[in-house]
Amino acid sequence: MADDVAPSRPVRVLLADDQPLLRTGFRMVLGAQPDLDVVGEAGDGAEAVNLARRLLPDVVLMDVRMPRMDGVAATRAIVEARLPVRVLVLTTFDLDEYVVGALRAGASGFLAKDIPADDLVTAIRTVAAGEAVVAPRILKRLLDRFAAALPDPHETTPPALGTLTEREREVLVQVARGLSNAEIARKLSVSETTIKTHVGHVLTKLSLRDRVQAVVLAYESGLVRPGA
Repeated sequence: MADDVAPSRPVRVLLADDQPLLRTGFRMVLGAQPDLDVVGEAGDGAEAVNLARRLLPDVVLMDVRMPRMDGVAATRAIVEARLPVRVLVLTTFDLDEYVVGALRAGASGFLAKDIPADDLVTAIRTVAAGEAVVAPRILKRLLDRFAAALPDPHETTPPALGTLTEREREVLVQVARGLSNAEIARKLSVSETTIKTHVGHVLTKLSLRDRVQAVVLAYESGLVRPGA
């Protein structure tokens, strides 16, 4: 979202965490921002799904480990319901074993709970604007850790990869390596607008929500291998 363009309304945020003190802390941080509005709180995944259906927030801050229904299942339920809601997953550990599952389920981002307040606010705005937020170093560590559990790429390569042009595959590889559009543009000696267009084509052809899912698919399909 451009700095000179004011949002038409505040970004509506739903907090989902089983620890009341953490929810209070998040509410205080977000409540200090004029463009963010905390519209509800959930103490477990099932309640988060119900409130997401009823309140239709722009972003759900979703804890991973919660009673009744964990954050992965809740994220999947929200995404499968095709709600106009994006999920930003929070966890105490930046290598939580549930995170890959959350990303596969359709989460738009992953952050550790100890993220600085300013970064959390920025992440919420970014996700609300339709982008994804996962620190490249964290995603790479996650994929390296779970490399042994990933399926055989020869058995899972999506046929849609064959629809990508050579340049689109090249861009996908660079996205999977954690480069921003600006960095890819410099590397390939083209404009950032051109890279943004290529990324959009990749997401459309592969039926992906955002670049986070593109990164996971690139690793799982064998286009990029963990540790490479």
